[in-house]
Amino acid sequence: MKVSTAAATNGIPAPLLLVRSAVGGVLMGLANLVPGISGGTMLLAAGIYTAFVDAIAEVTTLRFRRRSLLVLGGVGGAAVIAILGLAGPVKTLVVDHRWIMYSLFIGLTLGGVPVVSRVLGRRTRAAWVGAVVGFLAMAALALLQQSGAAAAAAGEGSRFVALLVAGLAGACAMILPGVSGGYLLLVLGQYIPILRGIDDFKEALRAADFGAAVGVGLSVLLPVGLGVLLGIVAVSNLLRFLLRRYAKATLGVLLGLLLGAVVGLWPYQQGVRPAAGERFQGRVLTEEMLAELDPDSYPTQRFTPGAGQVGAGLGLILAGFLCTLGVSRIGGGSPEASGAEDRRPTSRVRRRRRRR
Repeated sequence: MKVSTAAATNGIPAPLLLVRSAVGGVLMGLANLVPGISGGTMLLAAGIYTAFVDAIAEVTTLRFRRRSLLVLGGVGGAAVIAILGLAGPVKTLVVDHRWIMYSLFIGLTLGGVPVVSRVLGRRTRAAWVGAVVGFLAMAALALLQQSGAAAAAAGEGSRFVALLVAGLAGACAMILPGVSGGYLLLVLGQYIPILRGIDDFKEALRAADFGAAVGVGLSVLLPVGLGVLLGIVAVSNLLRFLLRRYAKATLGVLLGLLLGAVVGLWPYQQGVRPAAGERFQGRVLTEEMLAELDPDSYPTQRFTPGAGQVGAGLGLILAGFLCTLGVSRIGGGSPEASGAEDRRPTSRVRRRRRRR
């Protein structure tokens, strides 16, 4: 059975469709700021996931249906507002209260597991293999992050290219349930720089310093925006194809990515000021470079938590889990809402077709 945007949204009045799209957009924008939370999972939870993916696919093939444009406008506009409004506060909280925020991120991430699992339905061999592959891929990214290799590569390469790739990563999170854009940005070493750029752009506009706003826009927002645009077009069409042909394996991979994201979110770590002579992001630090280094750019290292921190961390994980689970009740998280069910005909249907 082919599920299209029309099938997913035609029964919803236009005002309600716009409200649901806006809610999904706010959640997706917030998710892209938070490592561990998937924007795709939030759209799935809000019951607007299929409509969003199919609308993108329609627009990229130059089919401009009114309801598809309504979905894209609601999701995209609300996501931009959420990102611009919350980038600064989220960056500050992550830098100043890292273990608290990471504990919450773990719970928010795990809360998406039941959502994707419900869509997956009956587990098959393809689903299990996909889940293992997805988990190992995300765990490998976590090891890269912890070793600092990804950040070093980002520091040595072109800033424009690094931000373009970061935009592509963010696009994956907007489309793929289980994939966290914020987490991928952390791995690539671009999470804090992008949040700082968004905050600087907002402050420049507030101060009517349009020269500074244009500078930040060209150096940070333009490459990230191009990456997001290219990624959304490519990933949405690819995902649509995979979910129609290989639904179980694809959803298994997404579930594995979601579980694997937790590996790199060990909460008990803190930023540590590097010393002169140390190699950081591909450069040997001098005293002058250290003086210019912002605290939000410091490398992180793990610490031994106290009993109170362990208890508070577990409580925050539970709170985050319940929060994501509660959001999933908005759209019900059903396969019909997601459009990701296995659409291959049953053996009985195939036999009937042969008789004809």
